[in-house]
This record gives sequence, structure tokens and C-alpha cells, in this order.
Amino acid sequence: MEIGAYSFGDTQRNPNGSLRSTTEAIRNLHEAIVLADRNGLDYFGIGKHHTLDMPASSPGTVVAAAAAATKRIKLGSGASIISTDDPVRVFQQFAIADAVSGGGRVEITAGRGSSVETFPLFGYDLKDYDRLYAEKLDLLMTINNSKTESVTWSGTVRPALHDLAVVPRPVKGRLPLWLATGGSAPSSVRAGELGLPISYGIIGGAPSRFAPLADLYRASAAKAGHTAEDIKVSVATLGLIAPTKKEALERFYPGWYNLNIEMGKLRGWPAPDKRQFLAQAEFPGAYYVGDPDEIAQRIVDLHGHMGHMRHFLQMDIGSLPHDHFLESLTLLATEVKPRVERLLKKP
Repeated sequence: MEIGAYSFGDTQRNPNGSLRSTTEAIRNLHEAIVLADRNGLDYFGIGKHHTLDMPASSPGTVVAAAAAATKRIKLGSGASIISTDDPVRVFQQFAIADAVSGGGRVEITAGRGSSVETFPLFGYDLKDYDRLYAEKLDLLMTINNSKTESVTWSGTVRPALHDLAVVPRPVKGRLPLWLATGGSAPSSVRAGELGLPISYGIIGGAPSRFAPLADLYRASAAKAGHTAEDIKVSVATLGLIAPTKKEALERFYPGWYNLNIEMGKLRGWPAPDKRQFLAQAEFPGAYYVGDPDEIAQRIVDLHGHMGHMRHFLQMDIGSLPHDHFLESLTLLATEVKPRVERLLKKP
């Protein structure tokens, strides 16, 4: 089981509640990735939002910088919103990061985009939501699976490529390419039929309810004739680890409250309710907030339902104090990860 984290960047706040600089948020994110590598986490994903409070708008750039500053940790997007991006540029950015890393540590996770802010920002129409994703995912797979630098592709959402060079190539020829979903059946079938690993982002409800989707994914892959090597499931959830459960709840709640206020302005979310937060922060809820023993046990419990091979947490939300983020990352690497390994070895 790989254990890791993901982040969209988290802008800190002044004592009066105003947001500090987004530049500081990116520097904090880079520091966190380097710490995660040094402490032995397996994976760090960079999400993509375009908001003042979550400013990591270019995962490929963050991953490339981190690739130069780390030695072992796998780095990826969580996710690259290819519907409103150019798959050629996404591939090139991550292939360059792969070269910088030495090869084999950089992945792309392709998402359709739950954050619709990218559509007006880059001049796309939401009515083309699925067509954009389907065609651009096909282009990204075509580039990644190409045996040479020369690529030929045609579609309706961008100009065709006729034997054009897309460089550089990844060190090992291809990049690991995942499909991200918030948990839809069609996306699970799509990933299975394409033979892509799938990454489920779980932000509410009991995570175990995703188990039938993972089964559907594996059945779709088997029906399409794909081998087990590329058929993998990962799970991303919200969470925070502290020395005690009480501290974890007290540290995570203010950021969760701020996040819900800000996202409510963009997406019409209801006002945050602390009772809802506390319910989600207890087993079997969606938030992995607790001490190392509890978080390890919950990850292993979900593994029993979904058989996932990677579990990674988003911790820094709503201006979580940076030192709390770094402590949580350290506890995840040094306390949770070894507990998970021990529990999974038990008969």
C-alpha cells in the first residue's frame, strides 16, 4: 500500500482573516513535498484549482520543481484538468519533469474537472463538457502510447496532428497515466475499458460505498481484455493527523469551515454545519481526521472493501496553519504508514 498526500496549495490568512499571498502558498507547498520525500511518503499529488485560496493552478510546474528537489517520492497531478488544457502541453510538462526526476517517478492523472471555473478562464463551453474530455483523453493516450516522438491524431476539439514531434519522450518511454473521478459509474467503466488505473476522489459519505464502483471498474477492464498490471485503484480523501484525535479535530475544523464558505460562494454549497463535520470525521465517514492509530486502521478497513493500492490525503485546506500541515505529513509518513504495513501483513 502506497501512502501519500495531495494539495491544491493553501493560502494562509492574516489575523484579520484576509488572505496572504498566493506566492507564499506555492512556496509552502514545495516545502511540504520536500518534507514528504525526506520522511518517506510514497506519493504527492498536485491538484489544479484557479482560486485565491487554492492557487496551485499549474501542476506540471509544481511537479517539475519538486522533481528537482526530491529523490524517491512519486509525483503526479491530482488531477490535470485536460478538458480545458492542451494534452500536448500537459504531456510535455510532465515528460520534462520525468527527465528532471531521473525517470519513473512522475505520473499524470487526467480529470474531467469538477471545478468548472476553468471553462470560462480558458474559453470553453460547459455544454462540451464530456466531448472535450473524451477526445483530449484519447489524444493524451495517443501521445503517451506512441513508440516514437512523431504523433498523428485528429478530432473535433483541437487542430489535428499529422506526424508531428511531441518531445521530450519519458525516460521509460511512457508515463503512468491515471483517470480521476469523483465516483461515477460511467467514468469507472471508461477507465476499465481503456485499461487505465483509476483514482477515486472521496469527499463525502462512507468511503466503502465506492466499493461497487471499484468492482465495476475491474469487471469492465477484464471484459475489455486488460491485464492486471495496469488495473489499479487509488483513493484520495480529506484528512489530518495529529498526536491525538481531539487535536486533529480542533486543527482541521477551522480550515474545513473556511473551505466550505469559499466554495459555497463559487458553487452554491450550503452553510457549513459542525454536526456534519463531526459526523464525517468519525468512522465510517469520509474525513480521515484522527491520531495515527485511527487513521491507519481506517485505511486498512477501506482496503478490505476496495483493494486500493494507494491512499492519499488532502490536509491543507482553508488556511490550515502550515506547521500543522507539516506535522501531519510527518505523522503520516513515520507513524501511519508503518502501522498500515503491519496491519496489512496480519493474516
